[in-house]
Amino acid sequence: MSFIKPKYVTFDCHGTLIYFAMDAAARKLYGDTLAEPAMQTFITDFSAYRLDEVMDAWKPFEDIVYNALERTCRRNAVPFRPEDARWVYEQIPSWGPHPDVPAGLAKVAREIPLVILSNAMDDQIPHNVARLGAPFHKVYTAQQARAYKPHFKAFEYMFDMLGCGPEDICHVSSSFRYDHMSAHDLGIKNKVWVNRGHEPPNPYYGYTEIKDIGGLPGVFGL
Repeated sequence: MSFIKPKYVTFDCHGTLIYFAMDAAARKLYGDTLAEPAMQTFITDFSAYRLDEVMDAWKPFEDIVYNALERTCRRNAVPFRPEDARWVYEQIPSWGPHPDVPAGLAKVAREIPLVILSNAMDDQIPHNVARLGAPFHKVYTAQQARAYKPHFKAFEYMFDMLGCGPEDICHVSSSFRYDHMSAHDLGIKNKVWVNRGHEPPNPYYGYTEIKDIGGLPGVFGL
């Protein structure tokens, strides 16, 4: 068996490492208003509108959440309250890792520098990273890059800051739409898909699949 030996292991953070509790936040706000089928539709729409919002020009993530929630409420005939969007945004720094993350990350960190590329704000991400249980070489945000993934500009900012190219990294994410499609197009050959159940498999994009971060050390022969 051959193992990947990159200069850096780069990660998506929210969803891949951090349990991204947007669904739970939506349920807390609207679960008493919407029956389950309608609630699931609302959650699906909220996710889609967040992606649509990050495809536009960069703006603070609070605006992403606000706009996506307002559009979702409008589409689903649910009254929108600005304070609800603010509440959702304020929850993000409190979210911690998936249970499998700390041990797997710590093992890899002993051998290969870890890097985060996150669609986050500078004042959010330290609170999440502090809960991951492993040291990170660098943490880059959409605020710094002035671009959200899946924009190439976000990845290119990371390459510039690290002084490396696509051939030097292995990128780890649970999302094709935010990460692995762009990584493929940019020539990142070493990709690991963490199957968190967010999206279906898509072998076209050429990746190693693991069920959780506990499987990551094995990708590198650790």
